[in-house]
Amino acid sequence: MTKTQMVINHLHEHRRITSWEAITKYRVTRLAQHIFKLRDDGWDISTERLPIENSRGTYAVYHVVTTPANAVC
Repeated sequence: MTKTQMVINHLHEHRRITSWEAITKYRVTRLAQHIFKLRDDGWDISTERLPIENSRGTYAVYHVVTTPANAVC
């Protein structure tokens, strides 16, 4: 199974994913690259930026809005 397929499976089950989840569960270190590819393949994925506690930074939470009709799980 490819890393992109692992991300797809997670999104189908949970409807959202963060980089930390991708790293700890699937060893996917470049989640944004996989999200970019999925968007290019017709997935409608929104990005929510949330603040990191006790920091000035933010992290991204990717949410599935719609999946393409030909999506394979």
